[in-house]
Amino acid sequence: MSTHTHHHHHHHHGDGVHPMVSGKRQEVGGRLMAVLLITAVFMIAEVVGGLLSNSLALLADAGHMFADVAALGLSVFAMRLARKPPTNKRTFGYVRLEILAALVNGAALLVISGVIFVEAWGRLREPAVIDGGVMLAVATLGLGVNVVGALLLHRHAHDNLNVRGAYLHVIGDLLGSVGAIAAGIVILTTGWAPIDPIVSVVIGLLILYSAWNLVREAAEVLLEAAPAHVDMGVILTDLGGVEGLDDIHDVHVWTLTSGFVALSAHGVIDDPVQHTRILDEVRGKMRGHGIEHVTFQIEFRTLHQLPKRGVT
Repeated sequence: MSTHTHHHHHHHHGDGVHPMVSGKRQEVGGRLMAVLLITAVFMIAEVVGGLLSNSLALLADAGHMFADVAALGLSVFAMRLARKPPTNKRTFGYVRLEILAALVNGAALLVISGVIFVEAWGRLREPAVIDGGVMLAVATLGLGVNVVGALLLHRHAHDNLNVRGAYLHVIGDLLGSVGAIAAGIVILTTGWAPIDPIVSVVIGLLILYSAWNLVREAAEVLLEAAPAHVDMGVILTDLGGVEGLDDIHDVHVWTLTSGFVALSAHGVIDDPVQHTRILDEVRGKMRGHGIEHVTFQIEFRTLHQLPKRGVT
């Protein structure tokens, strides 16, 4: 026989919003939408600039920005769908879609970095004729747009994988604009065209590094690995320090979505009278590790001592 505690209960909310979706998440969704609109408008401007200057570099970057618009759109879609409340079939709702969006965005960034390397190799072998003036003007405008987008997302990029995926796309564009400005200046002053693909390779390497970390973190969440900030050894030590609690087993800690860490475990007690105190102490210790969603099953060593109350 057993009893358990489930610190957070997910019920259907009348307002149609998932109980895990806070006002902060809704604010982030608004910022993502703003960055999406800004990026889409500049992408169109870059296509026009590329056609007017006959610049393959600008058209290629416009293609990169198209991928970014798609990535930002995916992030916005995932965040909005995550607001839907749980159902009897999907008891956690759609919150994990944000992690899937982060994984897709990370994979897209890996592909983009590969395309950059291939294109850079081709341009090193056969340098293209580039209008440095138009390139510099459009790149400068692009830098301003990307700085605004990066500032809008920076504050939330560290605690939400979905936002981080979108943020890395914007940072990739920002680095591309910085590189294009530097290349444009070099081309205008010296006419040395190989600077363009050389800068592109450096940017591609930076994107590759960030994208790999994003994909790895998203994959670990989907594999329900213990979060990086949670030390399982310390968790077990803290649980073992609860007076009256023995034989702690089946301990699992995982991340459901960004900022939502859960724990489930079993433990044995001798004195049923102490079960409420023990459960409260377990919750308090886990809260100190940033784990608010705790499901802990108490098993009683003697069946005849079962308390009248079964669930707390």
